[in-house]
Parts: sequence; C-alpha cells; structure tokens
Amino acid sequence: MSNAEQVPAEVPATKAGGGRGVVVILAVALLVVSAVCGYALYTLRSHGAAAEGHAADAKAADKPKGPELYLQLDPAFVVNFQKADSLSYLQVGVTLMAHDPAAIQAAKDADPVIRNALVMLFSSQDYTALVDTAGKQKLQSKALSAVQKIVEDKLGRPGVDALYFTSFVMQ
Repeated sequence: MSNAEQVPAEVPATKAGGGRGVVVILAVALLVVSAVCGYALYTLRSHGAAAEGHAADAKAADKPKGPELYLQLDPAFVVNFQKADSLSYLQVGVTLMAHDPAAIQAAKDADPVIRNALVMLFSSQDYTALVDTAGKQKLQSKALSAVQKIVEDKLGRPGVDALYFTSFVMQ
C-alpha cells in the first residue's frame, strides 16, 4: 500500500440520543429544586401571616375601647427662640387625644405642669429644624412623650394616645 491509501483509524461511534439523557436529568433536577423552593416560600409566608395575625390580635387587645376624647390646651403656646441672627416667635395650638376619660382628667389636672414642659420644649427648638415637615413631626413626637410622662406620673399609665398641632406659626 502506498502512503496515500492509508486506512483511517476507527472513529468511536456516538449515540444519537446520548445528549437527551443529560437534558432529562437536568430538567428533573430543576423541577425538584423549584418544588423545594416553592414549598419553603409557602411555609415562610404562612408562618409570617400567622405571626401578623397574632400581632394584629395583640394590638386589638391593647387598643383602648371607647370613643376618642380630645382636650384642647388653650390658649395656644407662644414662645420665642433664636433664629440665626434674630429673635423669632413660634405659636403652636395643641390638642391631646385619648380613649380613656381618666387620662383626659389627669391631663386637665396637670395642665400647668404640661404647659410648662411644652413651653420649655418649644422654646428650646432651632428655627431651621422646624422649617420642614420632618422637624415638626419630630417635635410632635417629643411633645407627646413629655405629656405621656406627666400623665403617667399621675395615672400610672401613659393614657394619652396622640398629640396634634392644630396650628403652627413661625415668624
């Protein structure tokens, strides 16, 4: 034989459907992983919903029953405070809200103490902090905490549920 007529070496035969088995195995594995993830998500959501249900039940049990009672602190608070280079004034109308008549009565009885605490709080504010809504909300939260502490000293519980600014004028 000549060099040109060499017999090619045998090439191993490949199976026509060999790649299909790998695809089927991967598809089954993907299906199993998806099922496990779906079960985990379902379980976590059902536990989360149960926990939220218990939290809502606890809030409903803690929420005082009865109508909302309001106490407007009259006259409105007028305080002066330092603005960057001048003296400024702040006028704030305040109304308290509670569901407990005893808390409203305690706030009425402690009116001078509450007014003093709020005057001190309002007059210690910075003008630039009160220009935006976030500053006013922070002041409202501080005022509510101060009133709740005073009522708690009298009643043994905070009693007052909310404090509202019914007017807010800065000059």
